[in-house]
Formats: sequence, C-alpha cells, structure tokens
Amino acid sequence: MKKIFILTGEPSGDKLASKVISKLKQNHTDIDYLSVGGSYLNSIGIKSIFELQDITYIGFTSVILNIFKIKKKISETINKIIEFNPDILLSVDSPDFTLRVVEKVKEINPKIKTIHYVAPQVWAWRKGRIKKFKKFLDHVLLLFKFEKKFFDKEKISSTFVGHPLLDNYESNNIDLSNLFNADKKLISLFAGSRSSEISILLPILLDFIKLMNDKFKEYHFVFHATDQNEKLIKEKIIKSNLENVDVISNEHIKSQILSKSKFAVAKSGTISLEICNLKIPSIIIYKMNYLNFIIVKLLVKTKYANIINIINQKEIIPELLQKECNAKEIFKSVVYLLKNPKLMNKQINQVTETLNDIRSKTSSSDEASAVISSYLGR
Repeated sequence: MKKIFILTGEPSGDKLASKVISKLKQNHTDIDYLSVGGSYLNSIGIKSIFELQDITYIGFTSVILNIFKIKKKISETINKIIEFNPDILLSVDSPDFTLRVVEKVKEINPKIKTIHYVAPQVWAWRKGRIKKFKKFLDHVLLLFKFEKKFFDKEKISSTFVGHPLLDNYESNNIDLSNLFNADKKLISLFAGSRSSEISILLPILLDFIKLMNDKFKEYHFVFHATDQNEKLIKEKIIKSNLENVDVISNEHIKSQILSKSKFAVAKSGTISLEICNLKIPSIIIYKMNYLNFIIVKLLVKTKYANIINIINQKEIIPELLQKECNAKEIFKSVVYLLKNPKLMNKQINQVTETLNDIRSKTSSSDEASAVISSYLGR
C-alpha cells in the first residue's frame, strides 16, 4: 500500500490540502495517509499527529518567543514522518515550518518524493531561497502562472495548477431563513484563522460594526470562523453586547452566507480569492505589531498585500493596512462603496477578468492530484 504524509502549518493550508486529497481519494482507494493537519483533513478521515494550533504562529516576534516549542515540534514531526516512511511527502504552504521539516526528511531519506503545494512567495521576498529548494523539493505545485518563470530559471520541476478557491463553486442551496431575517442585508467578516490575528483585528471589526449600527439598521454581520477559533470570537461578541452579529464555522453554511452577502471585509490572505470568486465586493484589512511591520517592510518587495492587486500592480481591492486598519477608516471605505454600486461593479469586473487568467483549465484539485498520482508510480 502506498503512503502519503500531508504536512500543513495553518488552517488555510489544511483547507487547501483537503480539497486535493479528496480528489485523490476518488481515484486511489489504496493509500494510507497521516498528517499534520486540522479539521478539514480530519473531516475526510485523515488523522493528525498533533493539534494544528500547536505550531500555528504568526509574526517574527511570535516565532522568536516560541522558538524552542517550534523546534521541538519540527523534530517530533521529522521523526514521525521517517517512522511512517511515506512514498510521498506533500507539504502545503507555511514554508517556515513545512519546508524546514521537508529539508531534514529529504536529508535523512532521499527516497521519499517531496511535493510542495503553494510556492513560497520568492517574487515578494527572500528570492535567494529558491536556489536552496532544488536540493530537497522534487516538484512544486503553483497557484499562479507568473510564478513558473522563477522555478524554471532554477530548473525546479513545477506545474501551474491554479488555486482551489477558484474551482467551480457548487451552491448548497441551504435555507438561511431560520438563521437571518429576510429583510437583513448580510456583511461577511473575516478576522483571520490565528488567535494572534483575531486578538488584533476582532476588536477593530467590532468597533466598525458599532459605527455601522449607528448609521444603518438593515445590516447583519457574520464572522466566518474556523472550528478552532469559533469559541474565542463568540466570547468577544457576547462581551460587546452586539445583537446583529453571528459566528459561523460550518463550511457549507459559510459558503452560502458569503454568496448571499452584500459586502465582505477580510483579513489579507487566501480568503480574498474565495470572496472574489463569488463576485462579492470587498476591502482588505491587516495589522500587526510595529516591530513585525518594520521587519516586513524591510524584507517584502511588493507594493500591495492582496494578490489581485499584486498581479495587476494597482489597487483594485482597497487595502487598509497598519494605521489605516481602524474602525473609522473601515467604516468610511465600506460605506463609500455601498453607496456607489458602479464602483462595486467595476471592482467585480476587474477581479473577474484577473481570476479568469489564473484559473486552471479543469480544477486545481484535478491538476494537483494528477501530479501527485504521477509520483505514486515512480
């Protein structure tokens, strides 16, 4: 029996991995799996060697403060992978954790085929890393076409597979009338998947809701959460005494709610692509502590945070970062767009055009699983 170890480092990677493995399972029923994963992989029957939240950190200072714990988890993960002895080690995103593990595993057992899904953003920062990757990566699965030239230059095998969040959306047609009043207009909110992100962005978003409630009565706000952070967000909302706010973690309901939303305010990250794919107008927010921000400014070579803006080299989706990421600025930006339907339509049209250019011919899951299948026979 063939074996695959799936290595993720945060909920977004766990979600991406689950989509590909679900497709792989349709064509291969004789594979034994083990992972460092979360609720998404668990939902398709794949066990994790420990809780994903044990290695989910954000920001340079958080990593430094938890460096010994991280090193211990890296060593533990390497030992478990070697013991499992997989045919393929599929690492997904979170390169500062996953690729450290992959490098050591490849060094110990070169026979294990290593495939990395979601290329590190060498085009944004630390471009020199790519030369190191060819020593321990057999194949890289790319989400965006423009990334291929970087890997081709270093003669690293790579395949553009597109982004799973751009795969054809299938409506679940779930009746939401028992959750929300029909006369309420939904606004979806994404405060991040990590507790460190939520601790910064959630209070800002709650203050934003209060400003909206002072001016409007027709909106209902829904926080999209993971199973891991749902309780934390609910506790904060209860303390805020806001009544027109809910938290949803069920994936099927979340997709349905997002598709029915009038607007979305989202933390910078992959969720933006899902929002864009459903043609929901949005703005992007992000804030980190000052020290982390200074370090990022020194290292990152891109002008924008959002991938749609990076591809187009202009701000199609408004970004409110650092000082601008506050309740008043978010309120002003959201209200301005809500009052200007032509601007929202312009954003959706520009975004749709961009997505059509980076969408895979079939689906990302199909393309990625095909590459993985090809390595099973080697």
